[in-house]
Amino acid sequence: MNTIAVIGATGYLGTFVCKVLEERGFQTRYLVRSKTKLIEAGVSDKSIRQVNVTSPDSLKGQLEDVDCVISCLGITRQKDGLSYMDVDYQANINVLDEAQKAGVKKFIYVSVFRGNEFRDVALCDAKERFVDYLKKSQMPHCVIRPTGFFSDMEDFLDMARMGRVYLFGKGSQKLNPIHGEDLANFIVDALKSDESNLNVGGPQVFSHLDVAELAFSSLQQNNKTTHLPDTFRKLGLWIGKRFLSESKFGPVEFFLTVLGNDMVAPSFGRHTLESHFNRITKGDKS
Repeated sequence: MNTIAVIGATGYLGTFVCKVLEERGFQTRYLVRSKTKLIEAGVSDKSIRQVNVTSPDSLKGQLEDVDCVISCLGITRQKDGLSYMDVDYQANINVLDEAQKAGVKKFIYVSVFRGNEFRDVALCDAKERFVDYLKKSQMPHCVIRPTGFFSDMEDFLDMARMGRVYLFGKGSQKLNPIHGEDLANFIVDALKSDESNLNVGGPQVFSHLDVAELAFSSLQQNNKTTHLPDTFRKLGLWIGKRFLSESKFGPVEFFLTVLGNDMVAPSFGRHTLESHFNRITKGDKS
């Protein structure tokens, strides 16, 4: 694979993917809505194409001579009037259709671990609808399914800063979140893989209670954890789905759903959650 195009290059994960590709010497092309962030990061303007992925016409000709597309495209919080179906589903379809026209050899898409089991969650449903479309295409592909990012765990740190962490039930559900840089390396490694689906998590498995304790430890505070009945989580999901708009409830719906499930996948990477928390508490969010 010589030329790699990255979609969603200015997001949390996309930024790390760009960094890893550059470090490994790949020829790159970044399709973005705004060039500013990448140019400020030192990326050559020649590698950047300014497009609107929600518009098929904007993508015409932008993937010529590209060998592989890596799509990190997706939104967590809906903004600019765009829904999950507009971005996670339709915009990715627009990119895939253009990739097929351009003769791209492989398409790597980042979804979510167990996303196919959470089809009743709006965010996951949009992602999995695209996965269905990708599977039906003639495009060789690989779907990467991470368990969750270290950045997601910062919610525990935020609660700890306020003096108390709230958990549902015993807080015994397991997860192994992964650092963005480790996931980016895993994704770039997948360029040479023949697998069509790869689950991945970080090197350490925690319970929710473990993460809470780690958050307090990094802040050098006493552990103050309150356990709420899991019924509260389920009730929150029931109420939110019926009375709140998707734009407001979408991120909360996903968060409450995964909190009630184990999210443990094969381990990969070198970064530890403890080091991540410690860097944040010292003012470095890298």
